[in-house]
Amino acid sequence: MSENPTLKIGELEVRRLGFGAMRLTGYRPVGDRREAIRIARLAVELGVNFIDTADAYGIGANEELLAEALHPYADDLVIATKIGHTRPSPSEWLPVGRPEYLRQAAELCLRRLRVERIDLLQLHRIDPLVPLADQLGALAQLRAEGKVRHIGLSEVSVAQLEEARRQIEVVSVQNRYNVMDREHDAVLDYCTRVGIAFIPWLPIARESSPVLTEIAREIDATVQQLSLAWLLHRSPVVVPIPGTSSAAHLVANIEAARMTLNVQQSRRLNDLR
Repeated sequence: MSENPTLKIGELEVRRLGFGAMRLTGYRPVGDRREAIRIARLAVELGVNFIDTADAYGIGANEELLAEALHPYADDLVIATKIGHTRPSPSEWLPVGRPEYLRQAAELCLRRLRVERIDLLQLHRIDPLVPLADQLGALAQLRAEGKVRHIGLSEVSVAQLEEARRQIEVVSVQNRYNVMDREHDAVLDYCTRVGIAFIPWLPIARESSPVLTEIAREIDATVQQLSLAWLLHRSPVVVPIPGTSSAAHLVANIEAARMTLNVQQSRRLNDLR
């Protein structure tokens, strides 16, 4: 495998090992804002040109931090954000898909990121209390107005993705997925067939296995690096977005793009469940 290979999300060419920014302000955040900014800049210096955030991460603080760290953005840097999933309390998440709310949320994302158009705006969760057509219609209107370039979805089934694609162009899907968590195998296989980018969140499993440990030793890697390398081998449309609050872990994650797996190793990992 070449060093951090690329794929296109719409017409946007991104390197397939991206960076998830949530940890910079959200779950187990970096304590020092200056250090968080340094890590965001280091990701770009290491060749990352796809960064994932959301308006719910730190109630907008994550987007503001990325803008402080990286604006004005490099021409090839793609920052994807998400709307439609609110966080009333640290332990509570609530989807909100009312069109007027989605529009307001997108306008605030534009302001915090300091851009006139969001390259990739993803619906963070489908709101079961609002017709999907209304939620997609709000995103499509934002795109028609030039405020959004591309639209993606998060945590969807194949049936939901097919329904959405009958109404709008969908260029990405962001579902939870890793070597130990294959709940969305069918969604990934569907994305592979039709050429939609699949962005796994939680790309590094929280648990390990003897097989992972053994193969990691074989390729002189950590289990975390192996988990990322496997995702890059799993399908050409996968764009892992590992997040971290450690510069050392960031460097180690990026190195996973250089690692190769032979056919037997890939098969052993594919058989894990």
